[in-house]
Amino acid sequence: MHPDPAFTMPEDAARAFAADVAFAHIFLAVAGRPTVVHAPVTVDAAGALTFHIARRNRAMPIAAGTRAIASFGGPGAYVSPDWYDSADQVPTWNYVVVEAEGVIAPLDDERLIAHLDAASHAQESRLTPKPEWTRGKMDPRRFDAMRAAIEGFVLHVEQWRGT
Repeated sequence: MHPDPAFTMPEDAARAFAADVAFAHIFLAVAGRPTVVHAPVTVDAAGALTFHIARRNRAMPIAAGTRAIASFGGPGAYVSPDWYDSADQVPTWNYVVVEAEGVIAPLDDERLIAHLDAASHAQESRLTPKPEWTRGKMDPRRFDAMRAAIEGFVLHVEQWRGT
């Protein structure tokens, strides 16, 4: 992202933006190769990101201590040089992006379930007046079977960057 301080987003705004977008492209190295994981996320009060992916995802297994960057993309648009008041300008792109960099650790089963509940609640609350879906509407055995197909993680964020 562009490092110009004029466009820097404060950390609290970056965290709020990431929580609102709630879907990240998580960049990490797996077996020495660059990998991108696409995942729904939640952001807790301390700024840590929780996410889950399928156990069959090509990024698996993700080792505890793996460094990663989660990227959250927002709106963006091309800016024509013809739109400036002054001459001799170049094209550019206006955009909103947030990055969260840190270290990944696995979630235990209790925290994974809490993440799933929080993620579904955050999205379901956007669908009002539709009654909120909860896992209580599922057969517990089916939920357990589906939960066994995923693994949860936390990205302990050391640095937030937003522009």
